[in-house]
Amino acid sequence: MFERLKEEVAVVFDRDPAARNTWEVVTCYPGFHAMLFHRLAHGLWNARLLWLARLTSHLSRWLTGIEIHPGATIGRRFFIDHGMGVVIGETAEIGDDCTLYHGVTLGGTSWNKGKRHPTLGAGVVVGAGAKILGPIAIGAGARIGSNAVVVKEVPPGATAIGIPARVIEAHDAAANGRFAAYAVVGKDQNDPMAKAVHELIGHCVDTDRRIEQILAELERIGGKIEQEQPPRLDVNSLNKMVD
Repeated sequence: MFERLKEEVAVVFDRDPAARNTWEVVTCYPGFHAMLFHRLAHGLWNARLLWLARLTSHLSRWLTGIEIHPGATIGRRFFIDHGMGVVIGETAEIGDDCTLYHGVTLGGTSWNKGKRHPTLGAGVVVGAGAKILGPIAIGAGARIGSNAVVVKEVPPGATAIGIPARVIEAHDAAANGRFAAYAVVGKDQNDPMAKAVHELIGHCVDTDRRIEQILAELERIGGKIEQEQPPRLDVNSLNKMVD
């Protein structure tokens, strides 16, 4: 038991540079308190003391601002930073070494009983305000960007951003090699939507160039060309807007 407590405290020092000492973590970190309450509530839930488990969860929500259903399954070294507004549903499953920031929801999309909340693999980072909805799987080591709304599965090691969330190819590594705070995506990324728009802009420029060549050839052989031409695309400005 004490080894698990030491592990929970060590996680805070590992992932929050603002943590100064053990006493501060034990007394002032709502994520730490929420996990202590949840371990108790989950044990009561498994013992079929359902009302007592829900009451313990309710007290935890009142004290910490973090709502974790006692039925949720959470692995080791789980860390909630700041924590206010986090909601974790009954059938959610969270693997080891995961990190959630404030405002995250692991919610359901059905009123039917059974599996209706997400499953997070080991080492997943979910940025502030993100919503992961439904019985979908988020692969191990994946990152969910802040305020993303995820309704489809995310492959292991991938990064998902946007509303609705889409998977991008991110080549930047986390600063400490283990996790990226707030699941921030760096500049070195390959957003498929941005890539598609850049391709369309490039295609428009190439089409305009070819039309100009055709008009020039028509004019050379004596064709009548209207003098008024549509304005040229400002390619640089459009590309900057997309980026």
